[in-house]
Amino acid sequence: MFDDDDDDFAENKLNEDIEYFEAHLKGDSIGFMESDRLEALIDHYLLVGQYAKARSASEMANYHFYYNDLFKLRLAQSMSGLGLLTDALDILNQIEKTAINNLELLLTKASIFSQLRDPKNAIKYFKMALEYCEIEDRDEVYIDIAMEHQSMGEYLEACKILKEALKANPQNEAALYEIAFCYDQAGFYDEAIKCYSDFIDESPYSFTAWYNLGNAFSKSENFEKAIWAYDYSILINPDFGPVYFNMGNAYLSLEKYHQAIERFLTCIKLDGDDAMSYCYIGEAHEQLNEFKLARHYYQLSIELAPTLPEAWLGLGIIEDLEGKTKEGIILIQKALDFDPENAAIHHVLAGAYEKIDNNDLADKYYQSSLILDAEDEDCLMDYVAFKAKNSSMDAMDFLQNFIAEHNSNPISAVLEVNLNWMLGQKKHALELFAKCLSNNEITAKQLFEINPALLDDQDFVSLTQDE
Repeated sequence: MFDDDDDDFAENKLNEDIEYFEAHLKGDSIGFMESDRLEALIDHYLLVGQYAKARSASEMANYHFYYNDLFKLRLAQSMSGLGLLTDALDILNQIEKTAINNLELLLTKASIFSQLRDPKNAIKYFKMALEYCEIEDRDEVYIDIAMEHQSMGEYLEACKILKEALKANPQNEAALYEIAFCYDQAGFYDEAIKCYSDFIDESPYSFTAWYNLGNAFSKSENFEKAIWAYDYSILINPDFGPVYFNMGNAYLSLEKYHQAIERFLTCIKLDGDDAMSYCYIGEAHEQLNEFKLARHYYQLSIELAPTLPEAWLGLGIIEDLEGKTKEGIILIQKALDFDPENAAIHHVLAGAYEKIDNNDLADKYYQSSLILDAEDEDCLMDYVAFKAKNSSMDAMDFLQNFIAEHNSNPISAVLEVNLNWMLGQKKHALELFAKCLSNNEITAKQLFEINPALLDDQDFVSLTQDE
């Protein structure tokens, strides 16, 4: 009871001081205020983000209590809030010369260096702050350090620091989010999966952990596992819209289009109209050959986001599938105008021009697509097939030059096998095929999809059986 009375008294006193001080700011005279009242007043203004008033109160406090370093620190903090970072840093440097380091001083200085885009100095002072930090508060400082490493692109180092944050506080979900981001940026999806799985062993009811585990599985293209993880996230929190969106994408990747549509619609129900959700619903209906519905959802998407290239591309593909390729090209070109660096759109445009026998433009867009993404297997297959229609030798010349410049596209060696066979070099083709099988059997067997006639050639088939 007495504690409540004390709290009410303190609040009433603070409200009186705020009224008193703000009248002074408008021109009224003000008398002497005790240091603890000024401190409470300044802290209030800093807490609510009224930095100009905090600065005025801090300047008054420094005038009356010039020997109290706390008010110098508050002045620096208020100036930092106003964006006067260099001035704030000068004040902190003055305090450091005469005062003993403390947690608040070090954190303030680290924060200012962070705002100044000086991550190395920010890390230095955050690490110094750890020495003064209570154990239960260290996780937040570790996260601050990790964020500075992220700003320098040092994602794996950031992950290491974030794991320290989780050790200090296993329930810190912010650290979990940041680990996900860092692993994603670094491309270490298996490590992300292990990290989330370990966390879930300790905290099985964290829906964000299950959600991020699903995202990590999606990144590694293990979509069945992704859906499994998303399901658990939904069981814990059925009202989180993004999980349905990502789940819809996973079903889309698995060609389970009805399930994908259902999840995207749930996302819209929870979070409202969304251009990408409508676009993906359109894609699902397109894959189901439900072109009228697909067109409807692509148009809904464009109404919300007129410059969304995926929706324009989808409309163009529908026109093409319905036999109106020239009209489709106009729409696909519009998609390309909005996203000129998108290799997939160049690829689709190349195929459309090939369909209407405009070989010059088809060749142009196949090449531009491969320049943008030299590892696109489908585009490389289509372009080699396109060139081989006119000349297998020209196709071979192109492919060998391509391999010399880009040896990372796994399908290129398989295409070389097929072209050698087409050119009558069967013995060499078999030798190359054997090498492909030893390197990657799954990729090598795509040869029979590229050229189904080889299924009747026992020499090629027997090599796969030997494996």
